[in-house]
Amino acid sequence: MLIDTYGRVATDLRVSLTDRCNLRCTYCMPEEGLQWLAKPDLLDDDEIVRLIGIAVSTLGIEEVRFTGGEPLLRPGLVGIVERVAALEPRPQMSLTTNGIGLRRTATALKAAGLDRVNVSLDTLRPDVFKTLTRRDRHKDVLEGLEAAREAGLTPVKVNSVLMPGLNEDEAPDLLAWAVEHDYELRFIEQMPLDAQHGWKREGMVTAGDILASLRTRFDLTAEGEGERGSAPAERWLVNGGPHRVGVIASVTRPFCAACDRTRLTADGQVRTCLFAREETDLRAALRSGAPDEEIARIWRLAMWGKKAGSGLDDPTFLQPDRPMSAIGG
Repeated sequence: MLIDTYGRVATDLRVSLTDRCNLRCTYCMPEEGLQWLAKPDLLDDDEIVRLIGIAVSTLGIEEVRFTGGEPLLRPGLVGIVERVAALEPRPQMSLTTNGIGLRRTATALKAAGLDRVNVSLDTLRPDVFKTLTRRDRHKDVLEGLEAAREAGLTPVKVNSVLMPGLNEDEAPDLLAWAVEHDYELRFIEQMPLDAQHGWKREGMVTAGDILASLRTRFDLTAEGEGERGSAPAERWLVNGGPHRVGVIASVTRPFCAACDRTRLTADGQVRTCLFAREETDLRAALRSGAPDEEIARIWRLAMWGKKAGSGLDDPTFLQPDRPMSAIGG
């Protein structure tokens, strides 16, 4: 079990498979990209599967989310999914992606055992997409979403970040589109995880702004805390249901008290929080020949030291030293 001093138990593991990405989203990284991790620093496929196996068999992990960077850029992704699906007990598996490579991989991922996907899409307008991501790939994302739905990687969840002056007016249009295509839309407040440290609390599009905009066109009924559990998204029924919309308000409505997540970076570091400034090295233990029991002990100790909150409610909050692409969203 991965328990901390506040009584929270981690059952959800987020695994970053690579720090690389084929987009350059303005809220994540600079246009020129980043200094990528050297290949020897990255966990190999066997190391990833071994660590997930320890987490599932010994530490009580029930859900595994593959992230990046962009996880579809990982050459061995399908094989990793297939091997994790064979673990006992079998964890639920999902993947967060920008969707560009889903058209060609969705069927293989489903066959390997992946349960569902989260796809990032911030706008319905190709020109705005190009401005936000610095790439002209809007059509590829839409086709990837369709491929995921047809392959049965459902519910297909769409993650959208609204940015002032770019797409902040699109919330109602995005929800209407998601309902039409049977996707579950989730808005995410912009978080301070950009490599260039350009995030500012002032002027950000908040959960309150998003909900006010949605209510100009839709009737929203809150699901309530009983339905939410430890999920990061507050959810509302749209026009009485069955469709839902969620808002992840990490900045203005922190949900740290119910957090059930632990994170593994692409280079084998445990992070107790997306916004943590400290990491615990599992790669060194792996490569020095440590047995599973020792690795589990190190992981437990790391989680025992998890802080009460993310610190985002502190006006003097300092951003993590590593950008989101290296940490895993």
